[in-house]
Amino acid sequence: MAETDHHATASTPVRPPADEHDEPAGPDGTAAAPAIELDGVVKEFHARGETVVAVRGLDLAIPQGEFFSLLGPSGCGKTTTMRMVAGFEEPTAGRVLLHGRDVTGVPPNRRDVNMVFQSYALFPHMNVFENVAFGLRRKRVPKDEIRSRVGAMLEIVDLAGRERRRPAELSGGQQQRVALARALVNRPRALLLDEPLGALDLKLRQAMQVELKRIQREVGVTFVYVTHDQGEALTMSDRIAVMNDGRIEQLGTPREIYEHPATRFVAGFIGTSNLLAGEVAEVSSGRAVIAHGPDDRVLVPLRPGLPVSAGDRLELTVRPEKIGIGRDRPAEALCGVRGTVSEVVYLGTSTNYNVITAAGSDMVVFTQNATSADDVAARGDTVWLSWDPRHSYAIAATSGAQGALT
Repeated sequence: MAETDHHATASTPVRPPADEHDEPAGPDGTAAAPAIELDGVVKEFHARGETVVAVRGLDLAIPQGEFFSLLGPSGCGKTTTMRMVAGFEEPTAGRVLLHGRDVTGVPPNRRDVNMVFQSYALFPHMNVFENVAFGLRRKRVPKDEIRSRVGAMLEIVDLAGRERRRPAELSGGQQQRVALARALVNRPRALLLDEPLGALDLKLRQAMQVELKRIQREVGVTFVYVTHDQGEALTMSDRIAVMNDGRIEQLGTPREIYEHPATRFVAGFIGTSNLLAGEVAEVSSGRAVIAHGPDDRVLVPLRPGLPVSAGDRLELTVRPEKIGIGRDRPAEALCGVRGTVSEVVYLGTSTNYNVITAAGSDMVVFTQNATSADDVAARGDTVWLSWDPRHSYAIAATSGAQGALT
């Protein structure tokens, strides 16, 4: 992870007094302007006579001090969105505002943000201290202040005592923290991070997720994090924008997005999700009864006002860890489908069951191995899958209407 050579920095401290960093409330006592705001942003690229729309009318507001993630597959527009915030790309239409100031057309070096990337790009001939101090020396900050600010930042990123080491003498995670310190020591009002953990192995990547969140909380700077890794986004973010085809499919907290996906895309992209389809047999008291198979009955809560009636076809999603599996259908189960186990995978802490329902749907069930190492069922067994209706979430298969838990 490395700071961009453009050195788009601010002149405000990392954790300053309120009157130096925080946007003042308006004269009527209203809240401060968002740290980052996108207003109807569109980005088009033109090549070989074709127009490719990378971002489609994006509206977004990110408050000061939030850890915000742009999550989505390759080509969804998330990196292009970040580059427009940084000033490396200009929107075809719409505005980019930083703390209420329109910076559309303003060059990167005049925006109060830094951007860091997956490659560290540390200077190999400089030690840790000099790498972190590089931007401050370019700005001719006094030596005493450089020493103080670099020392404080190395404490925050847990590198105190390693000031004289060269990058080649550091681990990948330590190099990443040097790059992060170099970006933060310039006191940006927002830090933009583009896939910064991709070069690390799994164990180090997981450790750095926790470290990044700790550092962000400690310095209080707005972080905007671009990733295609759902685990990273769920672990670190205060809020997540799930992007697809240049649009935001859903915006919410990690829990909201995981527990209550707003679209079929989000349900399939975030974690493992089971999708079932069936015809609505009846609608009563804000719930739909879906007939999935001959003996199956699934109860799904609906958002008030959702236009669903008997005869409509709905899809529902339910997470694998919410589902119980057994030889018999529990008498109290309000949601139950019958199926045949097609595969059993033992993973140590849990066992995963793949089940083909009587209606032909593939479902996955996760069970914790907390009380017994014995399998609940074996491949080829007929089983019942059951869950609480609160864990169902309905998505209209044709009209795009969406159900929600109340």
